[in-house]
Amino acid sequence: MSLEWHIITKFIYRRMTEEPIIKTLTEEFAGKRLDIVLAELFPEYSRSRLKTWIEQGQVLVNGEIARPKNKVLGDEVLQLTVQTIESDANCEAEDIPLDIVYQDDDIIVINKPADFVVHPAAGHYSGTVQNALLHYDESLASVPRAGIVHRLDKDTTGLMVVARNLSSHKYLVEQIQQHDVIREYQAVVHGVMTGGGMVNQKIGRHPHDRIKMAVTDHGREAVTHYRLLERFREHSHIKLQLETGRTHQIRVHMNFLRHPVVGDPVYAGRHRIPAGAQQELVDYLQQFKRQALHAWKLRFAHPQHGNEVSFEAPLADDIQQLISLLHKDMLAHEAK
Repeated sequence: MSLEWHIITKFIYRRMTEEPIIKTLTEEFAGKRLDIVLAELFPEYSRSRLKTWIEQGQVLVNGEIARPKNKVLGDEVLQLTVQTIESDANCEAEDIPLDIVYQDDDIIVINKPADFVVHPAAGHYSGTVQNALLHYDESLASVPRAGIVHRLDKDTTGLMVVARNLSSHKYLVEQIQQHDVIREYQAVVHGVMTGGGMVNQKIGRHPHDRIKMAVTDHGREAVTHYRLLERFREHSHIKLQLETGRTHQIRVHMNFLRHPVVGDPVYAGRHRIPAGAQQELVDYLQQFKRQALHAWKLRFAHPQHGNEVSFEAPLADDIQQLISLLHKDMLAHEAK
């Protein structure tokens, strides 16, 4: 297989698994090099990263793979896939237990625990959900990313669906892109919320901190619905539903509302301890080191028969314990 065909093949896999950014160029870009045009269109990304994406075949101009020095005419359609995918060939099967909620010939639904990375990336080249899936079902080696069609952050717990064959993979990816896969979450956030609502704010890379995402005018569309389940003295238990699936979406949107997710090491900052809180709650909050976020429900049309299927995973034990202590603390202060 030639290098160029290998690049094209990998790009097809990327298109199946990730939604690209598409822009129509205008005459103001005519005569400019492609790498310069990208730098102007996507200032939130470094030039070196953009150049790497071009060389990896993640940039198409009128549907064709382009090169950094190529000059544009100013009327082309540009397509960019921003997330680098590790080579599936380098991901090896590993004997790691999986909590299987449901499985059939077409899908697997798992309940992911905390501290479990979904697929290999910088700093995590093994011990991932993808490694575990390849051991659980060897046939998944023929499906991009071992059938993973969406992901959860390392320390977010809860439900994920995995495609067991190429037809199911394509079907589920299309459902996700069309926002037809319903994903509901539960979270404990800082602050007392008064009700529900919707956040419709674009999300992109943070302009100064490359680890973070942020609400930004240059980002991609992101919509999160939220509803209050229970309020405590200085915290709230909420449920959320995603229309889109941007990186860190819930965590960024809740931080935007000034109600960051409890324990979030990136966006929440220091723990906020309620005044006069019981020592048991103080100790538990101080040692809660991951975001209190759980993928609670998953609902979609089954790729084989098209009928709707729905799955639910109870809250992770640590979040249940946190809610119990917050409730106990509130009752104790109401009794005074």
